[in-house]
Amino acid sequence: MTSVVNIAAYKFVSLDSLPELRARLLAKASDAALKGTILLAEEGINLFLAGPAGGIDGFLQALRTDARFADLEVKFSHSEGVPFRKLLVKIKREIIRMDHPTIRPEAGRAPGVDAQTLARWLAQGADDAGRPVVMLDTRNAFEVDEGTFKDAIDWRIDRFTQFPAAVQAHRAELDGKTVVSFCTGGIRCEKAAIYMNEAGIQNVYQLDGGILKYFEETGGPGYEGKCFVFDERHSLDPGLAPSKA
Repeated sequence: MTSVVNIAAYKFVSLDSLPELRARLLAKASDAALKGTILLAEEGINLFLAGPAGGIDGFLQALRTDARFADLEVKFSHSEGVPFRKLLVKIKREIIRMDHPTIRPEAGRAPGVDAQTLARWLAQGADDAGRPVVMLDTRNAFEVDEGTFKDAIDWRIDRFTQFPAAVQAHRAELDGKTVVSFCTGGIRCEKAAIYMNEAGIQNVYQLDGGILKYFEETGGPGYEGKCFVFDERHSLDPGLAPSKA
C-alpha cells in the first residue's frame, strides 16, 4: 500500500514580498513534514512536494487561504517512499526559465485542450474541425527519451530557453495543423503556447495539466513509454506508478 502522497502544481500569478512568502511557505511545509521544492518568482509559484496525506491536505488548505492561490490546481500521485531528500523553497527570476520576459501567462493564457478531448482527437486523427493534430513536445531531449506521445515533434532541445529559436527554425512544420504543446505538468507548454501564438502560428493549444493530468484522467492513450519526473521516482507510467529503472 503506497502511503506517500506526491503533488505537483503551478500558477502564474503576480507575487510580491517574496522573502516573506518564502519564509511562510517554508514554515508551513516543514510543519507538515513535507519534502520537495517550491519555486517562487514575481510571475508565480511552482511546487513539487511529497509527504503524508494529512500533511499534504493541511499544507494545501493553508496555502489556499491566500487568495492568490485559492484556485490552485493540483496533480496527485502516490509512492511507497518520499522521493525527495530535503525541503527547498527558492526565489527565482522565473518559475520556468524561458528568457522571454514579455511572455506573461497571467495576462492571458493560450487556448487549452483538456485530457479527454485530446484523447478523442488522437483516436480520430484530427481535431473537431478536421485539421490534423500534431503533438509538440516542449521538454528537454533527455526527458523525451523516457517517453512521449506517438509521432510527437521533438526538436531535441537541451533546455527550455532554446525553445523560441527552435520554433522560428521549424515553424513551417506546423502550418495547416492543430498544434498541441505538452510537457510534464503544464507549466512549460503554457509558456510555449503563448510564445507560438504571439509568433503568429495558428491553431495552437496547450495540454491542460500536462502529461501527468493526461495520465490521471485518461490512462495515457497515444502515449508511448513513461514520463520523466525530477525526483527519485525517475519516471511514472501511465498508471502514475513510479519506476527507478
